[in-house]
Amino acid sequence: MRENDAVTSATRQPQNPASAVRPRLIATDLDGTLLRDDKSVSPRTVAALAAAEEAGIEVFFVTGRPARWMDVVSDHVHGHGLAICGNGAAVVDLHGGPGAHRFVKVRELARKNALDTVRLLRDAAPGTVYAVEQTYGFHQEPDYPKLHLEVPDELAPAEELLGADAPGADEPVLKILAFHPTLDPDAFLTLARLTVGERANVTRSSPSALLEISGPGVSKASTLALCCAERGISHEQVVAFGDMPNDVEMLTWAGRSYAMGNAHPDVVAAASGQTVANNEDGVAVVIERLLA
Repeated sequence: MRENDAVTSATRQPQNPASAVRPRLIATDLDGTLLRDDKSVSPRTVAALAAAEEAGIEVFFVTGRPARWMDVVSDHVHGHGLAICGNGAAVVDLHGGPGAHRFVKVRELARKNALDTVRLLRDAAPGTVYAVEQTYGFHQEPDYPKLHLEVPDELAPAEELLGADAPGADEPVLKILAFHPTLDPDAFLTLARLTVGERANVTRSSPSALLEISGPGVSKASTLALCCAERGISHEQVVAFGDMPNDVEMLTWAGRSYAMGNAHPDVVAAASGQTVANNEDGVAVVIERLLA
């Protein structure tokens, strides 16, 4: 099912951290949050996730990663088997393991919006290079750096990759990746948001000047809000964790939210609480306290 409608006002700065409300769902980012820097899930974290689900609390992984990079946590999705990928662009059923995932919900970036964004950002920040993430394909420009340790399906200018007769033209575009070799990452993000306007949602999760561009209104928060509404779960019943700017909307929407000890300053400002760093199992520390 494709989901084109944007959820308005999916972000909310909590007035009270709703600490008395029993949580029904834990939403956690992966890289820099749940995962240690070596991309492992520690035994302590595995035990905490299992204990949460045993207590009747659903656990959702909410990540900027594409579905094909979810094998690191696919063994830990348990009952529902779902994860939110691509910064909210897709809800994926991970049952069946790597390569057998099924897209449950797709919130695509319209090709016209994508093309407009590419052209505007090229003019505003000369030297920007692009990659295109689709449901089952990954394409990039020849000058796009080897950031993702995978071989792209196609090498071509972004305008060709997004054309009506491009390879995979019948597949939804989930997001565009825009990289600049010299700009400061936060300055690049600010420039892109001003340049792109309402054509797309722009965020970042990398320490480098790598932007992630999704459809208008598509974010971790808005897709999580959809999933919670389908389950009758209110934002007060959600506990969220994150570390980078692509987590900010989710952290301000959730009733309780925690910035990791290693988090970006914007994330610390957005969250209602803070925990220790990812390498110190900060997510597990909070879950253990919630269940105590």
